[in-house]
Amino acid sequence: MSHYQRIACLSTEAVETLYALGAEQYIAGISGFTTRPSRARQEKIKISGFSSSRIERILAVKPDLVIGFSDMQAEICRDLVKAGIEVHLFNQRSVAGILHMIAVLAAMVDKHEQGKQLIQELDACILRARKRSASWTRKPKVYFEEWDEPMMSGIGWVSELIGIAGGEDAFADLAQHHSARERIIADGAVVIQRAPDIIIGSWCGKKFRSETVCARAGWEQIPAVRNGHVAEIKSADILSPGPCAITEGLPQIQALIADWHLKTEQMK
Repeated sequence: MSHYQRIACLSTEAVETLYALGAEQYIAGISGFTTRPSRARQEKIKISGFSSSRIERILAVKPDLVIGFSDMQAEICRDLVKAGIEVHLFNQRSVAGILHMIAVLAAMVDKHEQGKQLIQELDACILRARKRSASWTRKPKVYFEEWDEPMMSGIGWVSELIGIAGGEDAFADLAQHHSARERIIADGAVVIQRAPDIIIGSWCGKKFRSETVCARAGWEQIPAVRNGHVAEIKSADILSPGPCAITEGLPQIQALIADWHLKTEQMK
């Protein structure tokens, strides 16, 4: 039995993982931005946003553990600790970090075997993607746009998933930075210079406008724009550092790369 009986989850991937482990009975409250599983939004009390939370709403569900994510939640986690609440703040920014988060969370709720099984399933997803991409002789350059105003390139695990799927992250040099501020692309001319073959938009919950992207000054010369390889992946599928980034985001990236290969061959 889990030592923790009332867990407050301040980010969606913790909720997704606990449900996947069969430990949803221990969840006392969730973030209002929770997307997976969909039934969690009906079954659990919403106690917070992501970067904005009121401590009294969290304390109202009487948690014996609060699970947070990233430096953006550091302040509320500090206040909870001062209030005497046990807090675990995850900060995974890589595929390995996602798998480690699952293992740690599984141990915290005494679901070791379920955690191992879930990790094995995710490893299998990664292996399938690697095997498929190994058959391709070229790696298209992919620009992943996480936000538009200002333009922001993809975070670490997204960059890794692009590589696993058979692509090359056009801004892999920025993906290593934890801070979103350090991944800002101040000048659209830099994207033009890097000439991505594929552009993927995922604007943190805001609707992606491919026509707006394609209409940016000078972007008509970018191969992705010129050849019609501009697409969206919903942020709920790729920007949450939990299982869905691998089960949902990775296959979608690879499908876009496969489409690029197909159309490139047809153009010959």
